[in-house]
Amino acid sequence: MKLNILLPTDFSDNAWSATVYALKLYANEECTFYFLNSTYIKVSVMSNLSNRLLKTMEENAMKELSDLKVLAESSNANANHDFQTILSSQDIRHAIKTIIREKNIDLIVMGTKGTTRAKEVFFGSNTINVIKSIKDCPVLIVPDEFDFVKPKQIAFPTDFNRSYEADEIEPLKHLADLYNSKIRILHIDVEKKLSDIQEQHLTMLQNYLSNYEFSFHWVPNYAKKSQSINDFIEELDINILAMVRYEHSFVESIINEPVIKKLGFKPIIPFLVIPD
Repeated sequence: MKLNILLPTDFSDNAWSATVYALKLYANEECTFYFLNSTYIKVSVMSNLSNRLLKTMEENAMKELSDLKVLAESSNANANHDFQTILSSQDIRHAIKTIIREKNIDLIVMGTKGTTRAKEVFFGSNTINVIKSIKDCPVLIVPDEFDFVKPKQIAFPTDFNRSYEADEIEPLKHLADLYNSKIRILHIDVEKKLSDIQEQHLTMLQNYLSNYEFSFHWVPNYAKKSQSINDFIEELDINILAMVRYEHSFVESIINEPVIKKLGFKPIIPFLVIPD
């Protein structure tokens, strides 16, 4: 099955780094990659710009997209891969929603942050806005300058407080299929003993993953969740972190916390956010 992968870009090094990761991750898969750039300008700003200047900005963006496509084709040279470019005047969130519908996008791959690379912020505003607003497509977030490693180990943290639907587990299974990865299910042991409901959810997850190599890992509740997850990533040499985003989930908490608190969680490996 041919995959449709969306690569939002602001032409930054971080966006290109995410592109390179995506091309290597899907090296053996038949894919169409869509480079998307948004030229959206707030109305208050646009009113101060001449039509000629706006047209020039659009032409420049089209040229950069074209150059990006040529660069991808020449550096990738993979017969499995096709490249398309899309220039949108919508803001990035609405542009992505439109493209997901029109092109049947299977996955969005983007960098942690774009041209603004402030060290105190682990995700840029565009990345957070995409995670918050996209409800029907998984998002793979790639840390800046991350070197590709075959994802042989995938971490999947869960508190077992909710059941997962089969379609929520599908992106995790698809990722594991690419490189026959092991799925490490991480539970931070807050309650010492699982409730009956949690046990049911655990069993359901086992059933979903019955054809995959997986294992459960109980971690003591010794630090912030973010620290426990990062320690687990380093100790087990995890290559990709995958989580389902739902109300009150860890993903929800880190994208809603004030900037100063975000220092607790910096993605040190690619991070797959699966919408509920």
